[in-house]
Amino acid sequence: MPTRARILIDRRDTHRLIPTKYAPSVLENLGLRPEVAHNLSEIDALTNQRIIAERGGDTGINPYELIFGVREAKIIDAAFSHRSDYGGRFNGSQRGAWYAGFTLETSAHEVAYQKARFLRNLRAEEPQRFDYQDFETDFRGEFDALTEEERRSCLQPEPIPQCYTPSQALASILLEQGSLGLLYPSTRDPENGMCLVCFRPALVASTRRTLAYRMTIYPGHRFDPARDMEQLPANKSH
Repeated sequence: MPTRARILIDRRDTHRLIPTKYAPSVLENLGLRPEVAHNLSEIDALTNQRIIAERGGDTGINPYELIFGVREAKIIDAAFSHRSDYGGRFNGSQRGAWYAGFTLETSAHEVAYQKARFLRNLRAEEPQRFDYQDFETDFRGEFDALTEEERRSCLQPEPIPQCYTPSQALASILLEQGSLGLLYPSTRDPENGMCLVCFRPALVASTRRTLAYRMTIYPGHRFDPARDMEQLPANKSH
């Protein structure tokens, strides 16, 4: 079996794009009286996977792994507690992970692919606009790298979710072995951008929100950040 390389990285300003509708807390922005907000929060907690995880009710992640009391803690914890039914490329359906692109353009390509796929499944024909908040994070530590064989098996672009099977199996092994995360080339960025996936919430603690963007997805057309992405004014980011 090929020896796995671990790479010490010191990467500043990685990018993760999150829909603006998820970036703020809806309840916090309603201006409710404290007692009303508390009651609604308790109702929200019954179905909010992040709150369930923070209270120890999620078998996929221990609440002691989650972070509290730091900037954007809720956003970070949500990435590890909210997940789709079939997971992501390097996480299964039981536990989330923090994905980021080394550049904003790479992160945008990753997001745009998923939105284009969503529109394709809807058989949409008209362009659709989506607003995203950019979250930047600095990473320093030893991250695993894929072997050549793993690149071939784990970075297949399609079909989803079948193409995730080898990469999720690998991620499960690495997580059990104590890995911090993985570095891997983007499968969506035509300029061969780099991505990372972080398995450990504590390493994401430097996260801060920066700018917001509107992305226009044209069904059947390749996404071009220079053409299809614009920065939103500060008052339009929520």
